[in-house]
Amino acid sequence: MYILTLNCGSSSVKYMLYDWEKKLPMVKGIVERVTVGGSFCVHSPHGRSSVRVEHDCPTHKEAIKLIIELLVHPEHGVISDVKEIDAVGHRMVHGGEEFARSVLIDERFLDTFRRLSDLAPLHNPPNMMGVEAAKELLPDVPHVAVMDTAWHQTMPPSSYIYALPYEWYQKYKVRRYGFHGTSLLYVAKRAAVLLGKNPFETNIVSLHIGNGVSANAVKNGISFDTSMGFTPLEGLVMGTRAGDHDPAIDLYVMEKEGLSPKAMSDILNKKSGILGITGKYIDRRDVLAAMEAGDERAKLAFEIECYRLKKYIGAYCFALGRVDAIVFTAGVGEMSPETRGKALEGLEFWGIKIDLRRNQLSKTRNAETFIHADDSKVRVFVIPTDEELVFVEDVVAILEGRYDVHTKFRYSFEDPNFVNPLRAEEFKKELEEKPQLREIVAIPPNGRSIVGI
Repeated sequence: MYILTLNCGSSSVKYMLYDWEKKLPMVKGIVERVTVGGSFCVHSPHGRSSVRVEHDCPTHKEAIKLIIELLVHPEHGVISDVKEIDAVGHRMVHGGEEFARSVLIDERFLDTFRRLSDLAPLHNPPNMMGVEAAKELLPDVPHVAVMDTAWHQTMPPSSYIYALPYEWYQKYKVRRYGFHGTSLLYVAKRAAVLLGKNPFETNIVSLHIGNGVSANAVKNGISFDTSMGFTPLEGLVMGTRAGDHDPAIDLYVMEKEGLSPKAMSDILNKKSGILGITGKYIDRRDVLAAMEAGDERAKLAFEIECYRLKKYIGAYCFALGRVDAIVFTAGVGEMSPETRGKALEGLEFWGIKIDLRRNQLSKTRNAETFIHADDSKVRVFVIPTDEELVFVEDVVAILEGRYDVHTKFRYSFEDPNFVNPLRAEEFKKELEEKPQLREIVAIPPNGRSIVGI
């Protein structure tokens, strides 16, 4: 079974064609600069060289049409006929309260999702454009929506209701929704496997740290609280988003500088965070390099980000009462020992103690590793996320009629003997250069590691 996944942003379309039987992505790619001119696609078939294709894509339909053409291209393609695609999965950012699970896309869904556009005006309209274009180009296959907010629909009202006029929730559904749901679901389930525990008896604090950043308190295996809110703007310091701050600042500066709401939204979402503090950096690797060169604002940005992470970790530890593991994931979480070390510094009183050597060693996007000290009461894992696997598995389960909400559904990667073949293949190459990585590979108590060790 071949599943095509699409993630449509305002000016980009990410895609993957996945072979469900072999558990392998056949090709990944991205079409960039959609609708803005100068469009191009980077198309990367598994085991072959990537190719860059220049092609004007004034609409999302043109971008998806280009993707389909590349999938069946005689030289760069991975299938011979578009009819080999069995289903299409669409990443939908904001499902509101209406969707606590992935769903088959029909007219009823489309009508409901259009009504939700007010909740996520930056994200939902491009998602919808992608769905409509894909359904037109691939009308004979089922299309499935996977919600970024669904994982957090288990939060209690005390976690998601704001201390604002309650009528705003009743009239406009103003509440905390949370995001990065597929990533946080995946690492929570995998952490339970590594602990050898029933996921519904497991308490975890997860940190998804990339350009966007989410903290997630997982209580008895389900999302209990999360840092992002009504939009992805709330919470931790991010690459270009401000995160938590006094909203009176926004009103004050808008009045002083004559800014419109849209202009302020652009500043808070695209010109704040790490970029706002440093004035020029978004990538944390650039921040670390600038710190080494003596850039004081880069150092300040790093310290602010890590301090905010520590505050959320501490708050969630106390909110949960008992914590089995801290989990780091996503680009920075997986590859920055500096960020992890600084964020966990001084938390030994809570039983959180990392091993400095293990933490420094853990820089891989393929294997799950542990970085806690032997005498740490709380386990600390670095788990490379796999949103695409959650995505594909939801689609396949819906097609086969065995899918349910995540509290009742068991994923294949919850098996302690689950192995990701592509990551196992890539990790073998890493071990040739860094054999010491083997020392920190996390292995379930009654199974084997995700890379087969």
